[in-house]
Amino acid sequence: MSRAPRKLKTVSSPKRRRVPAVELPGDGGSDEAASFIAETLAHLARLALRHRLDHLCYLLAVAQLEAEEHLRLRSRRRLS
Repeated sequence: MSRAPRKLKTVSSPKRRRVPAVELPGDGGSDEAASFIAETLAHLARLALRHRLDHLCYLLAVAQLEAEEHLRLRSRRRLS
């Protein structure tokens, strides 16, 4: 007894809505998050370097620079 092939339903992908960044009370905000991320990435990069994970160390260092750049640009905007 063979079954008839099922017809696959096409499912459209859900529309992605951009959720606005909401800073909750008690949440440090994007600057504090970027600072925490940069500090954590520095520790992770040192760990990767210690274990000779060169490519991972490089990627973590680049991510750290991006977080620090975010902080630098934000502080520059506040001064002007």
